[in-house]
Amino acid sequence: MNSKILNVPNVLSLIRVALVPLFVATLIFMRDVGIWGLVIPAIIYALTALTDMLDGKIARRYGLVTDFGKFIDPLADKFMVISSLIAINVRLLLDGELIAARVFVWLVLIVLFRELAVTSLRLVVAGSGVKVDLAANLFGKLKTVSQMVGTVVIILEPLFGTGRIISYVMMAIMAITTLGSGYSYFVGYVPYIAGKKNSDKQNMDDNTDEAKPSSEIPPSED
Repeated sequence: MNSKILNVPNVLSLIRVALVPLFVATLIFMRDVGIWGLVIPAIIYALTALTDMLDGKIARRYGLVTDFGKFIDPLADKFMVISSLIAINVRLLLDGELIAARVFVWLVLIVLFRELAVTSLRLVVAGSGVKVDLAANLFGKLKTVSQMVGTVVIILEPLFGTGRIISYVMMAIMAITTLGSGYSYFVGYVPYIAGKKNSDKQNMDDNTDEAKPSSEIPPSED
């Protein structure tokens, strides 16, 4: 890899990919070491989430956006989110927390459905030939924060002596923000899926050389 690929944001994304298996391993296989079996994976996940918060900001601020970064960053994000949710559900089952596991599995399904739906939407729009640059909206940011905070809370709550009350609240918040961000993304892309934006683009190409106005960029999230 050349120096352009191995810039700071891309290295952070690669570190995130490497930390995910370590997080899963410590969460699953450190069940018999007491408090550290929860604290260590929580710390690793927090470090993983920190790289997610930093890489995009650094890339945009210092103009370090690359094609490799556009590929590895969302891939690392999905790897982190999906792997952590599955690992937590496995840990709940192994610990005999069957009720929490049964509730949590619905959250896993919601997140998986949202990720698959958003990926499909991106593929459809990309195939239409329309280039759309989307910024994160409020629901997208809330989704990301709730997933990060909720994951740490769910891992550590057995240490608080509160049962799973806080975890259930966080699961509900994570589900709502995930569904909300997915809906916002869908609404933003409906014109492109329906073909309206394509026809608008064609008409403009036929009648003017001016750039498309920013109002045609729909709201969306990460």
